[in-house]
Amino acid sequence: MDRRSFLLNAARLAALGAGAGRTTLCAAADWYPFRLGVASGSPLPHGVVLWTRILSEPGNDAAPAEGPLTVRWELASDEAFRDIVARGDAIATPQLAHSVHVDVGGLRPDRWYWYRFMLGDAVSPVARTRTAPAAGAMPARMRLAYASCQHWEFGEYAAHRHIAEMAPDLVAFLGDYIYEWGPYQATHPDTPRRGNESLTLADYRARYAQYKADPHLQASHHAAPWIVTWDDHEVANDYADDRDVRLDPVFLQRRAAAYQAFYEHMPVRLTVQPEQAGRFAHMRIYERYDWGRLARLHVLDDRQYRSHQACAPMGRGGSTSVGAAACRERLEPQRTLLGLEQEAWLAQGLASSRARWNILAQQTLMAQCSHAPTDSDGEGRFWTDGWDGYPAARQRLMGDIARHRPANPVVISGDVHSFFASDLRNDFYRPASLANPVLASEFCGTSVTSNSRPQARTEQYLAMNPHIAYGRSDRRGFAVMDLAPDHATVLFQGLENVKSASSAMATLARFRVEDGRPGVLPAA
Repeated sequence: MDRRSFLLNAARLAALGAGAGRTTLCAAADWYPFRLGVASGSPLPHGVVLWTRILSEPGNDAAPAEGPLTVRWELASDEAFRDIVARGDAIATPQLAHSVHVDVGGLRPDRWYWYRFMLGDAVSPVARTRTAPAAGAMPARMRLAYASCQHWEFGEYAAHRHIAEMAPDLVAFLGDYIYEWGPYQATHPDTPRRGNESLTLADYRARYAQYKADPHLQASHHAAPWIVTWDDHEVANDYADDRDVRLDPVFLQRRAAAYQAFYEHMPVRLTVQPEQAGRFAHMRIYERYDWGRLARLHVLDDRQYRSHQACAPMGRGGSTSVGAAACRERLEPQRTLLGLEQEAWLAQGLASSRARWNILAQQTLMAQCSHAPTDSDGEGRFWTDGWDGYPAARQRLMGDIARHRPANPVVISGDVHSFFASDLRNDFYRPASLANPVLASEFCGTSVTSNSRPQARTEQYLAMNPHIAYGRSDRRGFAVMDLAPDHATVLFQGLENVKSASSAMATLARFRVEDGRPGVLPAA
């Protein structure tokens, strides 16, 4: 079976096995431990992480047993498992929600593999994964799908069905995999309510189980390895480092619970012993992934180390929209979005990169996006939760790109529930010139389901921010980047109807970046 046929078949089987919608997922009376599917991620040339979590029914977080479980796993070079290249046992402990993380090593670079898990007589779905190309190889192509912001109550996950069908080499998820507020239910009201907020480890585990039970999200995980980072809703809306909107004095306890649940449900490479469960006060998620000499992916974390949002309303934390003249705090040079340690790490990674393309995979729109007319004196109106709330940090990053000159820097983004294609430079108030060159290109993807502003408002943003070449906020979906040594092509993929799991998809816009020429170009 060829690759595309496998992925199409896997998506159909996932949907048939789970029912056409989400409400029938738990209809089977017999216990099946792999109802949350399987996943893989963090691919290296010789290794990949395999993941599953043992759970009898999504929505019911009761563990199938109080003690540890021995889960068998196999990885093969063929779908029929005639050539098994690695196998073993993994212990799923209750301290980590009976999750399993297997870091398989000794694999061949640039290869597709199939994997599965077994517990007793139960066998998990079969899924595909792959290793990265060898360090010195120059692949002819790479297909990267990226997505973000999938609030359960706002729609169905048809976008993930289409991601699986597009047969990517790699999927990048850029944050808001779950939303900490509910309601916790398997229906989609026209006006979702922010109820039943996740506060404890049990709450977050149940919310992940709800989301991961979706058959189309599972199909997307089964199609290719993922790399992941988080944004705010994996913990709490608009949180910044150690502070949430409510200024909760015990917020760090909640953050640690959310970080642990994130680890328990993601195919990430992190060494955690069972007795260490609960010690997730800090968790490094930023990392680099090389795809031979074709691409280096710098995966960033803009939540855990950031300065608090500037000019927060009295008595609370979080974001607001401020006029430039009314909030001088926003301009303070020491303010950081990534933290000084991560800034230095990123600068070193850009300086040392020998990749043809340098992809900065991060959470939110990097291009300046004023919500009011701007002038050369810095007037305008800015949202303080994104890069516009940290302009000095953005200038430092642009300065590092200008100084180290990594080949073909391209930023991919999420968070703002809109498609944007932008040119990035050090000074957004002046047009591009020899003194103010375009330094990088940015392609921001829309949300999988989460809603956004009317398109008419986005058109106003475009008129006020000429460095943003394209903006679309009325469609949900994802983005796909096809990399070749001499060019990159980006497709913005939009759903016709986010409320329908069977929604069709259309390419809304195509863009191209040429090797050695930063900036967004239209593509035929």
